[in-house]
Amino acid sequence: MKTYFPKPSSNDDANWVIVDASGQTVGRLATQVAQLLRGKHKVDYTPNQLCGDYVVVINADKVVFTGSKMDDKVYTRYSGYPSGLKTATPRQILSSAYPERVLHHAIKGMLPKNRLGRRMIKRLKVYAGDVHPHSAQQPQSLGVN
Repeated sequence: MKTYFPKPSSNDDANWVIVDASGQTVGRLATQVAQLLRGKHKVDYTPNQLCGDYVVVINADKVVFTGSKMDDKVYTRYSGYPSGLKTATPRQILSSAYPERVLHHAIKGMLPKNRLGRRMIKRLKVYAGDVHPHSAQQPQSLGVN
């Protein structure tokens, strides 16, 4: 009996899924979205192939943090120059011009850190409001709680 490996061409059946993030906890929502991007919900899941779905997340500005993470958690980024270390709390990022970066950062951290992970994150579309330009793809609403 041989092990079955699906061909990369058979993974072209990627669906579009829409997820409403309003009132959802960031980490719990990010794990479910990361599993959709990886394709772990499909029967022909293969770890070394791109077999996940496209995921559209709306209302990313309405996510919640438990406890005091809204003020205690710190996101850092470094420009590479002296004194180029910038820090921000989730409260600051959610009130800025790009509140979807909090959820994008959490989901990206749960994907593989290689070329396949970079291809997976391109299938993630995060929007702060409930308006998105992907209605032509007819995304299906999944029961992500």
